[in-house]
Amino acid sequence: MANIAKPPCDEAAILARQCERPATTNGLWILAATILGSSMAFIDGTVVNVALPALQSALHATLADVQWVVESYALFLAALLLIGGSLGDLYGRRKIFVTGVILFSAASAWCGLASDIRQLIIARGLQGMGGALLVPGSLALISANFHPDERGRAIGTWSGFTSITAAIGPVLGGWFTEHRSWRWVFFINVPLGLIVVALALWKVPESRAGNQGRQLDWLGGLLAALGLGGIVFALIESAPVAGAAGAIALIALFYWEARSSSPMIPLRLFRSANFSGANLLTLFLYSALSGVFFFFPINLIQVQGYSATNAGAALLPFILLMFLLSRWSGGLLDRYGAKAPLVIGPLIAAAGFALFARPGIGGSYWTTFFPAVLVLGFGMAVSVAPLTTTVMNAVEQSYAGTASGINNAVSRIAGLLAVAAFGAILSGVFQSALDRRFDSLHLAPAVRAQIESQRSRLAAAETGDARGRQAIEEAFVAGYRRVLMVAMGLALASSLSAALLIRTERRSESHVRQ
Repeated sequence: MANIAKPPCDEAAILARQCERPATTNGLWILAATILGSSMAFIDGTVVNVALPALQSALHATLADVQWVVESYALFLAALLLIGGSLGDLYGRRKIFVTGVILFSAASAWCGLASDIRQLIIARGLQGMGGALLVPGSLALISANFHPDERGRAIGTWSGFTSITAAIGPVLGGWFTEHRSWRWVFFINVPLGLIVVALALWKVPESRAGNQGRQLDWLGGLLAALGLGGIVFALIESAPVAGAAGAIALIALFYWEARSSSPMIPLRLFRSANFSGANLLTLFLYSALSGVFFFFPINLIQVQGYSATNAGAALLPFILLMFLLSRWSGGLLDRYGAKAPLVIGPLIAAAGFALFARPGIGGSYWTTFFPAVLVLGFGMAVSVAPLTTTVMNAVEQSYAGTASGINNAVSRIAGLLAVAAFGAILSGVFQSALDRRFDSLHLAPAVRAQIESQRSRLAAAETGDARGRQAIEEAFVAGYRRVLMVAMGLALASSLSAALLIRTERRSESHVRQ
């Protein structure tokens, strides 16, 4: 569920490009292929977290192993996303899209067949590479094939259907996990991928940007992967040397991007205070959201006793609220401009994170987590549309596509780093809290030794002793509450970044600029 809220600027990426065909042909088929293709990535980003407790038990995995199942996918997706879009422009958007779908589907089959956690982690990394081709390719195909007069309706259809898939994904994943196997969470992508490939080859026309002189920034993508990978490895595996190497790689990335003739990330865009502020807000807010939602289903299933299906349905109100309020949120721009919603929305989200920290162990969903889900959903609904508009209006129209792609990548990088950092925080608090409870409970030596041998599994540790089980659950809740406090601080920081950096601009003013 770490990616249960779609990254910002997906719709903006479609709007930023020019239609390259005089009239839309096979419009419904193109939409069907791109919706199903995008849904593969959206579903995968939400259903896997619901399956994590089951696969952790089945493969006897530690918390670090479970983090890598998510992080290996997110790392390659975030690092290669911008290059994936450029590949489509140069070599054919349909070709790269289909390649991404095939790679994603094959990797999904490997995930489902994985015999151990290491195989699963490697297969997830290949999924991320496929996603880096698939996600920007699906958006680019809509842009290239729909005339501006028809594009608004196409975007609405695409956005509506992908929102539905984001909503049903966790429930579907929970049902498969509970009634079949966690492996079916991955197998479901295989038939879906075959349908998408058939539709794309049959009905979607090929297109490319035609700028054959442009070079791909492979070095930038490599440095991004090494830098982010080093930092994530350091946080998950407690390896400071890897973190230092990652930091050096990121410094080299910025040095290279500033001097490259075809940079993956044009750094001059960050001269705009609005663009810098919007991306800083995205980094903070989506870090908080992704980090909290990674551990939420683990808490529900391993501590609160929810079934996988019920855990998958727990965030349905969040998704529905964002979907239903999207048009209303856009209206806030006309009345107040982007700055006010971007200051207030994260403050509401911070209140939502605080409410998530209130429940202990047990209690009805409607009195424990439901109020928190509603408040957080409302805060995100207020924030997302103004965020997208601010990114689009902060740069010249010719750079709008690049700007939206960067912001989309920032949201994914935020999730990548948050899962690693929040895991370190939760694990540290869990271990110290468990020690304190051991000292006060005076458990039998055999029971304590059994739990001690499973410390790295956190709430997945198994014991038949009731007091020992209670100690494990209370220690996990203590760690999760600390994570929520950090998330609340990040949401407040995102509000502050909007207040300090973003200039007030109403939609009518942005139309003049365009």
